[in-house]
Amino acid sequence: MTVVVDTSALISLAVGAVLDQTLAAFDVVTTSTVIEELEETAEYDDRHGTAATTALRQTDALTVQDADGAPFETSRIDTGEASCVAAARDVDAAFLVTDDYRALPELEGLVDAEVVVSPIVLRALVKRGALSSADAETAFETIATGRDWLDAPIYRYARRLFDES
Repeated sequence: MTVVVDTSALISLAVGAVLDQTLAAFDVVTTSTVIEELEETAEYDDRHGTAATTALRQTDALTVQDADGAPFETSRIDTGEASCVAAARDVDAAFLVTDDYRALPELEGLVDAEVVVSPIVLRALVKRGALSSADAETAFETIATGRDWLDAPIYRYARRLFDES
């Protein structure tokens, strides 16, 4: 199954220590723009910088595609997400994974792929037998804590979706 993953979701999956399992379970596609964003984030001396560095070390396990997302940029969709929209269209992806909560409604209207947040990937890993339910729950809470989601709308949204799936 082909999934396109943007910068925010790659960082979240690395924070949750489930990036390896994700890359093994899915055909993960991202864009050169996302790689550039990861490189910029990796310069920071914090948990997000560490997670970006982790993701960059795994680029040999993903397909990096040049995709011009310029037509899709809006006030809520940045350059990286826009490039992922173009990539999702190019590769006929089943899913576009992003953790930019504000951009979700617009992204859903731009691709045929299902647009999801990274915790849904955790549930998919459980369904594929790549992760136990307990490990998925731990990864979800680690992501939520590490990404400062606990008091944010994305946490409530992801929690509900995570629990439903």
